[in-house]
Amino acid sequence: MAGKLTELQVKNAKLGAAKYTKAAGHGLTLIVMPDGSKYWRLRYRFGGKARMIAVGRPYPQTTLKQAHAKAAEFRALIEAGIDPADRRRAEKLVERERVANTFGETAEAWHHFRSQAWDEKTAEQARSYLDKDMLSKLRTRPLDAVSPAELGALVAKIEARGAFDVAKKTRQWLKAIYSYARANGWTAADPARDLAAIAQRGPEKQHYAHLQLDELPDFLRALDAYDGSELVLACAKLALWTANRPGVTRTLRWDELDLDAKLWTIRKGREGMKRGYFHLTPLPVQAISMLRNLKRVTGDFDYVFISRNDPSKPLSDGAVAGMFKRIGYHGRQTAHGFRHLVSTALNDRGYEEDWIERQLAHGDPDKIRGTYNKAQYLEPRRRMMQEWADLLDAMRSGKSKVLPMRRALA
Repeated sequence: MAGKLTELQVKNAKLGAAKYTKAAGHGLTLIVMPDGSKYWRLRYRFGGKARMIAVGRPYPQTTLKQAHAKAAEFRALIEAGIDPADRRRAEKLVERERVANTFGETAEAWHHFRSQAWDEKTAEQARSYLDKDMLSKLRTRPLDAVSPAELGALVAKIEARGAFDVAKKTRQWLKAIYSYARANGWTAADPARDLAAIAQRGPEKQHYAHLQLDELPDFLRALDAYDGSELVLACAKLALWTANRPGVTRTLRWDELDLDAKLWTIRKGREGMKRGYFHLTPLPVQAISMLRNLKRVTGDFDYVFISRNDPSKPLSDGAVAGMFKRIGYHGRQTAHGFRHLVSTALNDRGYEEDWIERQLAHGDPDKIRGTYNKAQYLEPRRRMMQEWADLLDAMRSGKSKVLPMRRALA
C-alpha cells in the first residue's frame, strides 16, 4: 500500500510553532521543525522495544520516494533479525578504523560529514578549496607531522596570488578539519590554531555601487519610466522594499510567500541565502499588491520571477543590472547596493540597530538576544519597512525629497 503522504504534501508542509510529525506509511515519518527543516525517521520495534532511526538526509535532499526505498531496506534488515541502528553504529566504527591519520583522509571524512548539513553551493566551494589549495600539498601528510609553519606557508602562497578571501576560508577550514580530527580522537595536534595571527591584510573591499539618498527620487522616477520586462522591474522593486540579497530575491518561490500574512519565509539552508540562515521578511502593502498582480502571470510556476527563455527557471542574475544600464544607472546602482542604501537610510532615521541587522539577515537568527528571539523582531520590522516603502512613494511623487531624522519606533 502506498504511503499516506504525497511528494506535493511533503513539499508544502508548513512550519509551525512546535515540531510535528506526518505519517508516510509503514513506520516512515516526516518530522517538520519550527525552522522549516524536514527530517525522515523510521519507527520500528526490535527485541520488543520501540525504536527510531534517521532515514537519509533531510528533505528535499532525500525525496519521499527515496525515503520509502531506504525505509524498505531497513525493514528487510529487521525481518532478517538485524537492528538497522546497530548496523549503522557498526558501520561508523568500521569507518573510524578505516580513516588513517593523514590529512587527506581526514579532510575527506570532514567534507563528507559537513556536506550533510551544507547546501550544494557551499559543499562545492569547500570541495574546490580542498582540491586546489589543501589536498594538493597535504594529502599524504600525517596529521601529527603537519606544523604551524607548514600551514602558514601554504596560506601565504594563496595570499601572494591576491586571493585573500580564499586565504581566509582556507584558514577557517584548516581549523575546522583539525577540530574534527581531534573530536574523533585521531590527533591531539592543533597546528591551525594561530594562523589568523600571521594573516596578511588584503586590499579594502569596494562596496557595491549605490546611490546617495538624495539621488533616490530621480532614480525611482526612472524606474517608473522603464518600459521593459515587468518581472525585472518587479524584482528590483522587491529588493528595494525588503533589502534581501539579490540572489534570494530573484529566486523567490511562490511557496515561500504568505500574501495574507504579508510574510516571506526563507527556510534554513535555502539556496542563495548566506550561510543558509532561516529568515522572515515582512512585506509592505506595496509589495503585496505587486505580488498579487504577478500571481496572475507566473502563479502557475515555481518561481515568482521566471526566466524569459525557460519559465521553470528563475530570472537571470544579470537581468536587473541590464535594466539599470538601460535607464542610465550603470555603475551607479546595483541590486546588492540596495542593501547598503536601505541600511544607511534606516540608520539615519533612527531605527533600532538590531531591527535593521535582522532585516538584512546579518548573523544567525538562532542567536538573537532578548524577548524578540523567536519572532525575529518581526512586528517592529514590519512597521519599519512599511514606513520605508511609504517614504519611497513620497519621494517618487516629489512630496518628500529628503529623508527626515526620526526617533525609533516604541
